[in-house]
Amino acid sequence: MKFISAILLAVSLAGSAQAANPNPDAAQVKASHDLLVAMQAEKMMRMTAGMSRYPTPADRERVMAKVMAVPAESIYSRLAVPVARLLTQETALEMTHYYQSSYGQKVLNNIYNSGAQLYPSVPKATAAEQAEMKKPAFIKADREFKANEQAIHHETFVLLQAIIKGK
Repeated sequence: MKFISAILLAVSLAGSAQAANPNPDAAQVKASHDLLVAMQAEKMMRMTAGMSRYPTPADRERVMAKVMAVPAESIYSRLAVPVARLLTQETALEMTHYYQSSYGQKVLNNIYNSGAQLYPSVPKATAAEQAEMKKPAFIKADREFKANEQAIHHETFVLLQAIIKGK
């Protein structure tokens, strides 16, 4: 009985996380766009394309060429609305500030530029950076972002499929 209750709770929480903002306004979309710029979402798109499976190496090259041809601004604007539906405006603003910081840039560099790792390493934060990450607003935003991170990657994959199909 406890197991079933736990599953129902998890499903309800996942459902509420998926539909945080079903109809985002312009400010939410702008905040999401700025977050995607700070996150360097074009690199996330390339990483998603590179990790996907293809029947032949020629297919992989064809897809990568299509992804490389898409301007970064196009990726940001096409992902902004789906991401705005997942995250609150406050979370997007807080995470934008985080990814624009020197520590956030180190984290992004580690994500996008490191090789495959069994246990991903996290850069060492300075005392000032640690203090910044202990603020309640950041803690709340980080939790919400991590809860929706897989959904953001899914939206990136959906966009990748649209790019492959030429839409």
